[in-house]
Amino acid sequence: FQQREGHANVPSSHKEEGVNLGTWLETQRQQKRKGELDISLEKNLEDVGVMWDVFKEQWENNYCLLVKFQQREGHANVPSSHKEEGVNLGTWLETQRQQKRKGELDISLEKNLEDVGVMWDVFKEQWENNYCLLV
Repeated sequence: FQQREGHANVPSSHKEEGVNLGTWLETQRQQKRKGELDISLEKNLEDVGVMWDVFKEQWENNYCLLVKFQQREGHANVPSSHKEEGVNLGTWLETQRQQKRKGELDISLEKNLEDVGVMWDVFKEQWENNYCLLV
């Protein structure tokens, strides 16, 4: 898988030669979290590029894409359908906004997003900007 795909981030439902490789890899991650994965096995998996915290890696990758967008466009108000390097960055950002509204966004992630200029209530911000243009 890794040689063919260029990474070791196996989707959870992926099968390879009849073996549910995604489930197996998730089991390895669970064992590592519990401290039950032998260190030599852990090293072997790391050597082929296994990510232990997939969410964290994906979040950081998407955040870097957001920073690139902000530097290029001068703002972090990503349109909902916008894709950046194949990632639906607009959808990802809307998910972050939803998590903040629900109180489920980690405060450090929230701060990172604010530092790059993310507006939490886009419609309110647009309304205020348009009102200022009116008056």
